[in-house]
Amino acid sequence: MQHRTRRAPAILIMIAGVVAAQPNPIPIPQQTGARAVPAFIGAPAVPRPIAAPVIPQNPFMASGEWSNIHNDSYMSDTYFTGGPLGHSPEVLSSFLGTQTAPGLVVVVAFDSQGLLIAASVLSDRASGVAQVRLVLIDQATLATRAVLRLPREAMTVARNFRPAGSYFYLDHLGRIIVGTCERTIWVISHTTTAFSHDETWDLTSIIPPDDSIQALQPDWNGRIWFTTKGGVVGTLDASGNLLGTVRLSGERIANSHAADESGGVFIASIHAMYRFDADASGKPVITWREPYDAGTHVKAGQVDIGTGTTPTLMGTGYVTITDNADPRMHVLVYRRAKQVAGPRLVCAEPVFQPGNSSTENSLVATDRSIIVENNFGYKTPNDTENGRTTKPGITRIDVDASGCRTVWTNEQENIPTVVTKMSVANGLIYTYTKPQGPANTDAWYFTAIDFETGLTAFKQLTGTGALFNNHYAGLYLGRDGTAYVGVGGGIVAIRDRR
Repeated sequence: MQHRTRRAPAILIMIAGVVAAQPNPIPIPQQTGARAVPAFIGAPAVPRPIAAPVIPQNPFMASGEWSNIHNDSYMSDTYFTGGPLGHSPEVLSSFLGTQTAPGLVVVVAFDSQGLLIAASVLSDRASGVAQVRLVLIDQATLATRAVLRLPREAMTVARNFRPAGSYFYLDHLGRIIVGTCERTIWVISHTTTAFSHDETWDLTSIIPPDDSIQALQPDWNGRIWFTTKGGVVGTLDASGNLLGTVRLSGERIANSHAADESGGVFIASIHAMYRFDADASGKPVITWREPYDAGTHVKAGQVDIGTGTTPTLMGTGYVTITDNADPRMHVLVYRRAKQVAGPRLVCAEPVFQPGNSSTENSLVATDRSIIVENNFGYKTPNDTENGRTTKPGITRIDVDASGCRTVWTNEQENIPTVVTKMSVANGLIYTYTKPQGPANTDAWYFTAIDFETGLTAFKQLTGTGALFNNHYAGLYLGRDGTAYVGVGGGIVAIRDRR
């Protein structure tokens, strides 16, 4: 089946992008009446590199660890670039909202010149309409260089609504590949000052009107795999022509997917962990399926029942997700090969306190270590306002031939919803925390945790108030080691002064 493509009026979009540029960033407003809180806690960290193999490069994605929300095709959430060490950190912010809607930056990728390409979500509750905008951002100043608006979408009553377009990736040609609410895929190129919408791939004949695109990623052969929220898994060739689809009956997909050099594509539905491969015609085929404990309800901290995690690949042998079990969530590790001798499940390691465990963010992993955060207690942004916060916890689990073991748990840090990352180069886990109070003050901190010990190395205040709530958005390291956090009001940058 062929799907029509059309070339967009690039000149009009480029002009619109230039008009929307914001050369002088407006800082994100702070909480009115907030009490004084420490700007910096702890001490500068001493780098302690982690021994871990480099993640293989998917030849059809942008190079390095800067191509999508989880960095690479393994969805490892690790960097081989260093990040801030806590030497008199400098904090910058840029407000990307409007008078009626905040500008939550969900996903950030980095082009070959270091420019940030951000998906900023405008959710206007008054009108009931959401829109994802692609924003080209200067890495040093946070100035907006260009904006491209994706189609507008009616907001649903879902507790934590995610519009189509929140996930995208950069391909090997530096193009942005992104799904829209119109059940289309846009192919977008850019210069240093403008976006150009080059092609539209139409999937309306295969995606039902009540469904929408969830995520996209290429495999090692250049086929583009897409999933929908309603459970469709499909493949396209490099020109956007449909190769085939599979529908997971009665199953939804709420996260992205991973791919490895063997041809495997790893997808977690709300009920099971899957490996897919493509057949000779390029159509997706289920290679194996492993059900897990999806739980009985959507826990506080998650947006759907079942796992809240994108599958993360570990070395050459494993894939890991979490379940939704009660009273304690488990980190699950599977052997990911097409065929295995003995059980596919390596281990199910319980984490956090009984009755207080959930996560909605991908696990951070090397070939043998996993980092998992606790998001339990976050239902809406109200849960972190007026001094309130969520249940604490971040844990390291190691995997070896005998199974899994918990190495440490840090129960001092409250991590409401961020996509945590780790620098293999300096041995620091970077996350985003929100302590309780004081009083009704809501202080948000960029936080570094030592991989070896689990102890907090340092915390740098980014700001106070609801506009500094990241609300399920990610944390990123740029090519120069600057850290960035997407927040409700836009984006925050943190870098060492020396």
